Amino acid sequence: MVDTTEMNDVVSPTTKNLDDARREIGRDEGHNLIASDRVEGTNVYRPDGERIGRIRRFMVGKRTGQVEYAVMSFGGFLGMGEELRPVPWEALDYDVNKGGYIVSAEEDALQNSPYIRENSEPAWDRAYGMHVYGYWGIPY
Repeated sequence: MVDTTEMNDVVSPTTKNLDDARREIGRDEGHNLIASDRVEGTNVYRPDGERIGRIRRFMVGKRTGQVEYAVMSFGGFLGMGEELRPVPWEALDYDVNKGGYIVSAEEDALQNSPYIRENSEPAWDRAYGMHVYGYWGIPY
């Protein structure tokens, strides 16, 4: 028979306890996965800390299951006049202290980056991927 006396005294940490501990040490080492609803709406910053937009959604390869792009929204007010710009997932770094993503790009690089026209969707094909990734200097 197994002695469960000590096992009954063990209290498992809650998810909140674990999240609080991660924030306290400033690192996110819990696991390699994140739920899509935790990414959507997350702020995007420049390295200097200036908030420049939010992640609107991200695009996942149907066959690979890998995130290829974060579609970021810039500017606008209450959803009007905002610009949507696809950025390769690899161009973003998560900063636990800011609770958001960092994109290392100067203002002109962001202003000239590929964008999604209002009321349209790009083809999201290989040619488009090569164009977007090429702009950001990341192999596709």
